[in-house]
Amino acid sequence: MAIAFEHPIKVDKAATALFIGVACWALYAFTGVSHETIEHGLLHHVYDIASILFFLMGAMTVVELVDAHEGFAVITDKITTTNKVKLLWIVVFITFFFSAVLDNLTTAIVMVSLLRKLVQDKPTRWLYVGVVVIAANAGGAWSPIGDVTTTMLWTGQQLPDVGAFMMNLFLPSLICVLVPTIVLSFSMKGNLEKAAITNENASSNFERNLIFYIGIGALVFVPIFKNITHLPPFMGMMFSLAFIWIATELIHRKKTHEDRKRFSVAATLQKIDTSSVLFFLGILLAVAALQEIGQLKSLAQILNDSLGNIYAINVAIGLLSSIIDNVPLVAAAQGMYDIAPAGEFTANGHFWQFLAYCAGTGGSCLIIGSAAGVAVMGLEKIDFIWYLKKISWLAVLGYFAGIAVYILLHV
Repeated sequence: MAIAFEHPIKVDKAATALFIGVACWALYAFTGVSHETIEHGLLHHVYDIASILFFLMGAMTVVELVDAHEGFAVITDKITTTNKVKLLWIVVFITFFFSAVLDNLTTAIVMVSLLRKLVQDKPTRWLYVGVVVIAANAGGAWSPIGDVTTTMLWTGQQLPDVGAFMMNLFLPSLICVLVPTIVLSFSMKGNLEKAAITNENASSNFERNLIFYIGIGALVFVPIFKNITHLPPFMGMMFSLAFIWIATELIHRKKTHEDRKRFSVAATLQKIDTSSVLFFLGILLAVAALQEIGQLKSLAQILNDSLGNIYAINVAIGLLSSIIDNVPLVAAAQGMYDIAPAGEFTANGHFWQFLAYCAGTGGSCLIIGSAAGVAVMGLEKIDFIWYLKKISWLAVLGYFAGIAVYILLHV
């Protein structure tokens, strides 16, 4: 509850998550289990946790470096329409595909920045931002680097075949965002007044374009690197970060010290949302403790006994992710269910693919249910009740429409 209501109680969810994560292991230490066993279990989980955190930090640094050069203006400068419906569709498709290449949190932040330049009226902008949350989460659900949860399932070897799960989840994810966009299109009429756009970028157009394409190419290269080398995904991300780092150093080598410093990776690292990284660390530590003491296996048995099939279990997990952050739910599912040699729980099996969809898109049902939602809630000061009235029902429609498509295709 403290994590869900971070803004009303004014306690950063990263602090709460870290406290819970460490406290779980501290309590486990007093259960009578030998310290050697506890330490061995902790170190085993730390490898998996570190892999995810290194990946996230690398991706966030690359994106921040592109943003420092205003590279995303390559896309935003081309949007000239003032028609509300046309702009809605443009924003939805940019968000959906950006989220698959970047990640839903970063994409949501970028799109909020874009919409502030394009839409001056705050109530109207909130509608666009609400759909951005749905589109960002849907776009991230079908990509191994688009959402923390899909990254977790990819690095955890539940979804090792990137091509297969992207192909199987693309259409359900697309339907998830198309349905609410179509519905909202009927209620949006007329044109809007664009806000004034200012550009104080010190980098040239050539540098801006070059860094944008290098950055996007570096992120896209990560799954390719894994398939070629069979090394963990975070190694590919570190390689991509090193490449764009060298590129920026070479591009700015003849500039003044101040300009080089402003566009350097060192300056970019200061902009990284460290609290988000610590939040994930705390959550993953807590889930690892529950997995170590066997609670997740017990929960798996309860879900199996009460719901009966993988589709009902995952639908429930998706709806729960709108209340509880989807990261602990997916981490819990990874601990609850083992990868089987055959059947629904095999690597790239229907359970894991459907879990990626449900956990990724279910969080859109409430604004506190995803990292993207919480981010835009803070940036735009969107009221929880406003989102519940205006956007939640659209997100629920899209969520179940995507579920229906997946089941029709694979059952």
